[in-house]
Amino acid sequence: MNSTIKFGTSGWRAIVADDFTVSNIRLAVAGIAAYVKTQPEPHRVLVGRDPRFLGESFVAEATKVLSAAGVTPVVIPDPAPTPAIAYAVRTLETSGAINFTASHNPPEYNGIKFSTHDGAPALPEVTKQIEAAVAQIGDGKVPSANPPEGGFETVDVKASFLKRLGELVDLKAISKSGIKVVFDPFWGAGRGYSCHILREAGVKVETVHDYRDVLFGGHAPEPDDHLLGDAKAKMKEMGAQICIATDGDADRFGIVDEDGTFIQPNYIIALLFDYLVETRGWKNGVAKSVATTNLINALADYHKVPLYETPVGFKYIGELIIADKIAIGGEESAGLTIRGHVPEKDGIIAGLLVTEMVANRGKSLGIQLRELFAKVGSFYPVRENFRLTPERMAAFTSKLKADPTELSGRKVSRVVRTDGLKLVLEDGSWVCYRLSGTEPVVRAYTEARNEKDMVALRSAAESFVLS
Repeated sequence: MNSTIKFGTSGWRAIVADDFTVSNIRLAVAGIAAYVKTQPEPHRVLVGRDPRFLGESFVAEATKVLSAAGVTPVVIPDPAPTPAIAYAVRTLETSGAINFTASHNPPEYNGIKFSTHDGAPALPEVTKQIEAAVAQIGDGKVPSANPPEGGFETVDVKASFLKRLGELVDLKAISKSGIKVVFDPFWGAGRGYSCHILREAGVKVETVHDYRDVLFGGHAPEPDDHLLGDAKAKMKEMGAQICIATDGDADRFGIVDEDGTFIQPNYIIALLFDYLVETRGWKNGVAKSVATTNLINALADYHKVPLYETPVGFKYIGELIIADKIAIGGEESAGLTIRGHVPEKDGIIAGLLVTEMVANRGKSLGIQLRELFAKVGSFYPVRENFRLTPERMAAFTSKLKADPTELSGRKVSRVVRTDGLKLVLEDGSWVCYRLSGTEPVVRAYTEARNEKDMVALRSAAESFVLS
């Protein structure tokens, strides 16, 4: 079996020319084709990519393997956001999509995301079938077909996706407000999307990093605070009220307030949940991963709507979107989607909705967050990564099997094992530990009800890992 091809929470990712080789790509695509052939006809699969190095070549290889397996490839010629590809799967009613992207990972990585026929990320039962097919195929030669006369079928996914965004976001309200916006696509697949739809609506918007750079400026294309300096400078220059950013495949978002403060994704999801209930009247429910802020829980109680707490992995939230059980679903790692939209993370709609919220409410995000705290109480979430030696990692993995009764002298009132180990303390603060599936890293999520307790809780969480 080829043990290097493993589909995690967001597909298979690896370093180009290390494990992400042409032979492994062919194997992975052959495994996907074998799965697709078990599904109802017609067997048609979209093939797209982000702007990473060699993406065009990988798409070409995938089309040949699919074709040889009796699956019709439909090529997306230009780099396309993951949510746009997900939307196209649904509107074109294909068997799914293969998307060559490593999302927010550093430039030396690439990957394959597979979406099923509903446009959602493949669930574990599907990826297990794909991995089993890869194992059965083995490391032998995978059949490959030459392109037909005139090439494989192609499709543009941009126009229909932007049209759908225009139906879900109040662009007139944004335009009427006179708000100024900075957009940072981080050299990624989101280029030409958020800025285009806003400009078409008459909104003043300027961009940074709006050109192809396969090295993403020499770092990961991740819209996090420490990488948004150019966008913040542009905001200051034009007097913008907001900066919206997307990652390499535009499924994640980053938001900067008018004073240059980065607003963490936990808070953005909570603010948008509150805003959608207020403006759309959607009270069917809300979903969050186990590692996402309990500010969502408090708002669910306040608005009297059902709360769904899922394992980490957006596919679980996608299922709730498909079933129309939630108005919004989100993860603290900057992924969200809303009712009536794709069952996949969408950093583009996140930025547009936050812009609408600021435009409609006429208040900065900082002010809106303070008002939210006044309504349901304050919450201070933090995430930290701890890189351990293999020996320490083995010891900590064993430690996670027990149910602790205390954490640095503080009594644990509840143990939750939805995903990893979550320890809920008597005052409602909590710590959640999750192991990385790809590297010797422990992720520790903590949340306290005030800033002083948050500092103490972070220290206690760290001690538990390192002791």
